[in-house]
Amino acid sequence: MKNVTKQIRKIPSLILLMLLCCMTAVAQQLTVNGIVVDSNGEPVIGASVVLKGNNSIGTITDIDGNFTLSVPNDAVLVVSFVGMTSKEVKATGSLMKIELVDDTQQLEEVVVVGFGQQKKASVVGAITQTNSKTLERTGGVTSLGQALTGNLPGVVTMTTTGQPGQEDPDIIIRGVTSWNSSKPLILVDGIEREMSSVDINSVATISVLKDASATAVYGVRGANGVILITTKRGEEGKAVVNINASSTFKTYSKLPKLMDSYDALSVRNKVITSELPFAPEAWESFTPQDILNKYRYPANLAEFERYPNVDWVDELLKDVALTYNANVSISGGTKFVKYFANVDYTHEGDIYKKVTNTRGYDPGFGYDRINVRSNLDFSLTNTTKLSVNLAGSHGVRKATASQYENLVWSAFYGIAPDAFRPIYSDGTFGYYRPNETQAAQNSMEYLSTGGIGVTTTDRLTTDFTLTQDLSFITKGLSAHIKLAFDNQFTEGGRGVDDTNDWEDNEFKWIDPATGEEFFKGTIDSLNKFDYKNNNAWTAVAGSVQNWMTYRRLNYSAQINYARQFGNHNVGAMGNFSREEYATGNMLPFYRENWVFRATYDFASRYMLEYNGAYNGSEKFSDENRFAFFHSGAAGWMVSEEPFIKNLNLKWLDMFKIRTSLGQIGDDNVDGRWLYMDTWSTGNKTFAQGITGIEGSASPNTWYIQSALGNKDVKWEKATKFDIAAEFAFFGGLIAGSVDFFKEKRTDILLNGVDRAVPSYFGTTAPTANLGEVESQGYELELRWNKQLNPDWRLWGNASLTHAENKIIYADDPQLYSAYQKRANMSINQTYAYVDHGYYNNWDELYGSTPHDSNDEHRMPGNYNILDYNADGIITLDDNIPYGFTGNPQNTMNAQIGFDYKGWSFFVQFYGVNNVTRSVGLRGFDGGVRNSVFNEGSYWSKYDTNADVPLPRWKTLNSPYTEGTRFLYDGSYLRLKYAELSYTFSKQGWLESVGLNDLKVYLNGNNLFLWTDMPDDRESNTGGYSAYPTQRRFNLGFRITL
Repeated sequence: MKNVTKQIRKIPSLILLMLLCCMTAVAQQLTVNGIVVDSNGEPVIGASVVLKGNNSIGTITDIDGNFTLSVPNDAVLVVSFVGMTSKEVKATGSLMKIELVDDTQQLEEVVVVGFGQQKKASVVGAITQTNSKTLERTGGVTSLGQALTGNLPGVVTMTTTGQPGQEDPDIIIRGVTSWNSSKPLILVDGIEREMSSVDINSVATISVLKDASATAVYGVRGANGVILITTKRGEEGKAVVNINASSTFKTYSKLPKLMDSYDALSVRNKVITSELPFAPEAWESFTPQDILNKYRYPANLAEFERYPNVDWVDELLKDVALTYNANVSISGGTKFVKYFANVDYTHEGDIYKKVTNTRGYDPGFGYDRINVRSNLDFSLTNTTKLSVNLAGSHGVRKATASQYENLVWSAFYGIAPDAFRPIYSDGTFGYYRPNETQAAQNSMEYLSTGGIGVTTTDRLTTDFTLTQDLSFITKGLSAHIKLAFDNQFTEGGRGVDDTNDWEDNEFKWIDPATGEEFFKGTIDSLNKFDYKNNNAWTAVAGSVQNWMTYRRLNYSAQINYARQFGNHNVGAMGNFSREEYATGNMLPFYRENWVFRATYDFASRYMLEYNGAYNGSEKFSDENRFAFFHSGAAGWMVSEEPFIKNLNLKWLDMFKIRTSLGQIGDDNVDGRWLYMDTWSTGNKTFAQGITGIEGSASPNTWYIQSALGNKDVKWEKATKFDIAAEFAFFGGLIAGSVDFFKEKRTDILLNGVDRAVPSYFGTTAPTANLGEVESQGYELELRWNKQLNPDWRLWGNASLTHAENKIIYADDPQLYSAYQKRANMSINQTYAYVDHGYYNNWDELYGSTPHDSNDEHRMPGNYNILDYNADGIITLDDNIPYGFTGNPQNTMNAQIGFDYKGWSFFVQFYGVNNVTRSVGLRGFDGGVRNSVFNEGSYWSKYDTNADVPLPRWKTLNSPYTEGTRFLYDGSYLRLKYAELSYTFSKQGWLESVGLNDLKVYLNGNNLFLWTDMPDDRESNTGGYSAYPTQRRFNLGFRITL
């Protein structure tokens, strides 16, 4: 009991000790009250106030700029806000007033423009720019062109194939404006170069110039827009090493859905039943139910091979293929030299399975590329700088050696699942004996015995720039000269030629009706029994591909002037350049350009710009060879007006209006020296028609005038207008732009083969200026950036681009009806025989408009075709404009992400609409093969509102019956990119192993697709079938030393 009493007596002492400790702890804490203001004394809303060294202790300012925070004594606060310079202050017990000043580095952010740079705030042209950080999170793509998708408003990319080394997309800017080439000009460090010559990790920024003001200084080359790629450079300071490595797992995105043998033959049975009145002989092709069951449920190997049910996707494609990338760069510098060096290696794996091949070589697809780059900046004196850019690329693309490479993937677009087994158990390849020529060939055999074709592309680019400060003449004056040498060598055809084997491979087909086996191959001539194939392939040396091998010499001189006089900022640029370019052994092309730009800025409120270019082209005669093109632009920074500032609009950060108008020339049409007649040799039949002498008996070489010249041909002209508004609200929370553009193309160059000339003209008509096109559209962009608290940041952007065009004039035949002419249509308008419902019974069929071909084969359930010209019969003249073109009118992008401490996550969606695409997924193909695609429900008298008519088996359609069946709405929405990453930065364990930063990331590309298209191809430019488009999942890390 005494011990208990002693313990109880100790309790008051313990409580007193605890109170003293708490008082000590409270005494160590400090409650800080303060207000954050800008340089004008206005409160800053949403500024971040955190304890230095511990971001978990912090807050943000309220609507009046006030904050309250409990911190330890002697604490240091870090105060920051978007667009302002962060500030560190020591915490005090009194009311703190903290002033943040504008971050001049951010406000003076520069944008790469034609032949130079400008402050972003003073830019009056339509220019969009992205940076390396954005490009590096594009989900493991190795093509820089693919990385642009969705990241630059106004830029439309269309991927046509997923073949390794061939994934560069077609690119257009603000839609198609001419039926000649719409490809933009691509410049790498100021020199015209292939985008594929640059790896993503070497890029610092990419600027897209879209209006006349921005592109005029590039003259004729910039008529379709300009993409400026600027590579990274070193900065003065210690060496920084970046190491990036990633592995990408890729699979096919979407392919047409072929029915299996059971379902396809069931559909064929329905078709045969419906066709019996027209083709009674089709009954012999009817498949009983018990036989149908054998296709889906074979009892043994014999039935498995006799009744094939082939899933070609499963037979040919892997579940996943591997791609990997490794990149090492080093940058830094001293006062004398700054350097950036980079090595990048990429391997693209093949999604096709390794096929059985005993021929001694390994067929398939693949791509390996190594890029090296060294950018050096030497400060020779205080006023003289020499920049040297050296870059090289070595790419090796592996494919088949067959000229019919498309047969490797044609299986996905039409080989019937019941035709044959790809390879039978005895090792023979399958073939379709009933129709060897028209039915699709064996894709596995073509892959296995198609040989190997290796294409090697080597590039070496060098450019030297000497810059001299001429301030000793007048302040702000400088000049530079540039010399560039580019060479590309492309070799193709090296590898294995297995296409000229004089001994056929062994093939087999099993007749499902009788079980009889049929073989095809080369029989041994000695015993007439064994099949013989001695693998008579040959190793083939490569040959130079002249059309892809080129050399380029470019040299230029430029003078720059920029100076400020009080509130007046003036600038000027003049550039002279000459280029010599040739492919293969052709005579070189020559270009000469004289360009200038003058700019004026008053008090950052009023901006003026004038650009001009004097261009020459060898395509035109002396009278029209040179021409002067120019543009002007103006901008008004409304938010900098005193009367706006006097309104004290706290929510308004920036509001600018800009507009431009100008004219640019274009000579981008096939042919050279268009003003001269073209003569050719070898047409002896034509010689006989002139002389009456049989041409082949003549010892003479006969010349004919194969094309006429036109001395009056001149420049195609593009007149561009642009007006836009740019804005930023609520302290950088919301920013964006609204842009309207319009272009009128006149004197469009029209090739002689496309002109309206009579068939008896006798030769190719001359190229002439016989076209006019109008195009217009708009761009909307919205960006947001919200610091929710010291740890959380929410950010994102969204954009919409609409572009459409209309042909005003195109030298159409005068006797054509309006709907048959190109005038008033879009460029490359889709045409079709338009259907409007079905013939649901014989009465409706007999009461409909007849067809001028195969009319007797029309049946109930066919499309009812529109007699557009109302002449009482369906003919070729009823082929009318339908839907849209193959280029989307609308492109949309939306990106949203968040950062939490070291974590970062984002998703990006990209979509298009108002686009039409043709995919000819024809079932049965006139009784040739049992290929049936999942197109939805088929018409029957019980379902007259079905999705599509029944296909045909033995009867023939008229040329018009298909209607719009194979024209698809090409709209799609895809989850283009997604990334989850964590960055370790400035942590003790990192420093202990010599690292500054470590970023670990998981991202993906083309992850989900929502579309009515049967496959994932954005364009048909590569043909109606292609190597499957890829979906990628990428895991990697980035280290900074």
